[in-house]
Amino acid sequence: MKVLVANLGSTSFKYRLYDLTLGEHLLARGGIERIGSENAKVTIKLPSGDLESVQPVLDHGDAVQLCLDQLTDPVTGVLKDASEVAAIGFKSVHAKDVSGVQLVTESVLEAMEAFADVTPAHNPPYIKAMRMLGGRFPNIPLVASFETGFHRTIPEANQRYAIPDEWATKHGIRRWGFHGASHRYIADRMAELLGRDDLKLISCHLGGSSSVCAIKNGQSVATSMGMSPQTGLPQNNRVGDFDVFALPASMRSTGLSLAEVLDTLANRSGLEGIGGSGRDLRDIEAAAKDGHEKAQLALDVYIASVRHYLGAYLVELGGADAIVFTGGIGENSTLIRDGVCRDLGWFGIELDQLANQSGPAERVVSTLASRVQVWTVPTNEEIVVARQARDLLMNL
Repeated sequence: MKVLVANLGSTSFKYRLYDLTLGEHLLARGGIERIGSENAKVTIKLPSGDLESVQPVLDHGDAVQLCLDQLTDPVTGVLKDASEVAAIGFKSVHAKDVSGVQLVTESVLEAMEAFADVTPAHNPPYIKAMRMLGGRFPNIPLVASFETGFHRTIPEANQRYAIPDEWATKHGIRRWGFHGASHRYIADRMAELLGRDDLKLISCHLGGSSSVCAIKNGQSVATSMGMSPQTGLPQNNRVGDFDVFALPASMRSTGLSLAEVLDTLANRSGLEGIGGSGRDLRDIEAAAKDGHEKAQLALDVYIASVRHYLGAYLVELGGADAIVFTGGIGENSTLIRDGVCRDLGWFGIELDQLANQSGPAERVVSTLASRVQVWTVPTNEEIVVARQARDLLMNL
């Protein structure tokens, strides 16, 4: 079974094609940037080599068609024809009263639309593209793997806000949690690496969008993101945790409307808002190294927030077998790992400074004496989506 996994942006389309017939083989990967322009950048990595071009791509339907044309090219392609694609899988984000893995139907799209204002950067482009692809490729099932699905095992007490009961039970206002595919991958991969499925893990998915998840016996029991991906840790340009009663004070002080304040919190806050050195952590680290105080403050706020959730989840789990750093920042930033694990020897957490500095992408970065192992593990959200699409189709 071959599954095309799509990662959509408002003007971008990235994909991976997996063959799950025997094993899990990555057949091809590629992407298209600047969709909607006459000069879209098209890239594809195939066994026969890498291809790049610049050409008009008007919409996501054209992008998928171009992708299928490349994959079925008689000379360089890896498919005989498009009918070999059993499904297109999406790492979908959020929907009202809908979670887990779903065939994309009109009711699922309507549920996503109901929460479009909760995830304004994610749901609208996915809804638009899914509708377009459903009309353009009616014979290829579309499968939505919602990021919230992995977190449905969280105990009710850890999902609830202290709000009127019917807000949660009737209107879905609760801690939903996100980055489910990444945290699920870490749970499965660590069980393979350590040869056990009864692990207590703290998964730190740190990147442009970040969250921490407590995992027990392969299941999520707590996570830092809540009703929306705006909450929890500071994001690259999104606020993270924020007191809602600061909203009226912010509006009075700045003269901004509620919509303008929310737009600022969603797009010009987080690390970028504090540090003033851009939203890429590499730029912020470089600015801090050069002595920029605000950049250093942004790093300090970020590290403090990760440590806050790390401490809470050590208590929630009653200790941990391993702490896992993943995502672009988690895997690559020595400084962040060092800051998060600083002075935690009393908890049995000790970094090996040499291992933390360099080594293979998947490695232990704690000392032999550390009671809690610390790892860096590259995540693979796309293979999780591919597996879930396969399993859904096989059980229809």
